[in-house]
Amino acid sequence: MTSTAKPRTGIPVWRVGKPDAFLAAAVDVARNAVETIAKPAEIGPHIAARSEGERVVTHLFESRLAGYGGWQWYAVVTRNSRSKVVTVSELGLLPSEDSILAPEWVPWAKRVRPEDEATAAEEAEEAGVPVDADDDGDPSREDVAAPGDEQESDDADDIEAD
Repeated sequence: MTSTAKPRTGIPVWRVGKPDAFLAAAVDVARNAVETIAKPAEIGPHIAARSEGERVVTHLFESRLAGYGGWQWYAVVTRNSRSKVVTVSELGLLPSEDSILAPEWVPWAKRVRPEDEATAAEEAEEAGVPVDADDDGDPSREDVAAPGDEQESDDADDIEAD
């Protein structure tokens, strides 16, 4: 006996189709649901409503959470057939493509700005660390005059005069 497989109705797995219009319009419901796990200030504008299947829509919101640049809050909403009641199925925070990529590499010489060098020199002076005044890479005695150095050089001149 051979059995014939019945064709399945609905949206094929490879094509989810347009989002359900009623669920796609439920942005406020999705935002209120995300506000149960995040502060309203941490939730940015609505980015998209993405269809996940028949009567299932994922709403994406920009994340303004510190340390999570490029991430997106999401709320998955659904409803029964011919029903106007929206049900929130899932909430969370997802990385986007922008959050996974490392920033473009910049050489050290280009990262250090002149004002950074000036600030570093001022901080070194305050801490009493020798500063390389002639930029030869070596903080030598000529670069830094210690308080006792002036007196020693005067004594050396007296010895030479004798």
